Amino acid sequence: MKNFSDLSNDYKKTLEYRSLRPDTKVQYDYHITVVSQDMNGTRLKDITPLFAKKMYDGWCERGVSFANHLMSVARIIFNHGVRMEHVTTNPFDKVKKRNTQSRKVVWTQEDVQQFLSVAYSDFSTRNIGLIAQMAYEWCQRLGDMRLLAWDSIHFDKQAVHIEQSKRRAEVFLPISDDLCDMLKQQQDDFGFQEYVAPRPYPLQGVYKPYSMYKLPRHARKIMDEAGLSSELQLRDLRRTGTTEMVDAGVSIGQIMSVTGHANPQSVKPYMKHTFESANYALTKRRNHGS
Repeated sequence: MKNFSDLSNDYKKTLEYRSLRPDTKVQYDYHITVVSQDMNGTRLKDITPLFAKKMYDGWCERGVSFANHLMSVARIIFNHGVRMEHVTTNPFDKVKKRNTQSRKVVWTQEDVQQFLSVAYSDFSTRNIGLIAQMAYEWCQRLGDMRLLAWDSIHFDKQAVHIEQSKRRAEVFLPISDDLCDMLKQQQDDFGFQEYVAPRPYPLQGVYKPYSMYKLPRHARKIMDEAGLSSELQLRDLRRTGTTEMVDAGVSIGQIMSVTGHANPQSVKPYMKHTFESANYALTKRRNHGS
């Protein structure tokens, strides 16, 4: 084993890797490719804890969450190397991850409509609009929406069945009439392949999903064209939809049945002190006493 690429290729031969879910493999492969490119052929014996820390610091400049994903994959590859005695230590074990700050940004309904209007106006960006609409309406993660397959959509019941990739939670959600019409149109155009909203043009004859790295970059261009704040990010749509449920007075148990959270404590970050939430609570209090 000369370098990280050799070590990662050896890892991909293992039962551990082959047993991963297809969508997880896609994420692993992407992050492994990024790490391999950034390592630039550096020999394994030269990848010291100091080298690993410099790599991580450089990744953090592209986003702490992104850097943490890359380091997690690097640790997995090096742990495999230690087990197989290709290397003696894991240099990334000495690197401390940075904590990601909890985001509280939410979109307004006007923001969402403006984004969708621009995205749906062009065939090349239509599928990004659909990913965004599904993430917003169903309060789901972008990763699950970009990898959503047609076998999860049940038009006869007007429902979607999603097994979430992060915690393997299963959720069964209704499809609104407007979204259902959009999905039927989408099926006419893209129903011949696996993914509901793939990249609109094939790569070497194959339609592939957007990567988690490129999807936000494409979405940023749509946001700029729509005149939206640079503070907004596509990943905020799950939080936005969940916060709207909180403001509407939906119970935590019912919210969990949508978001897939297993612990009520996980829903608390969405419970912002908004005027809508306070107004609902006080109005309900007054009505109860009258």
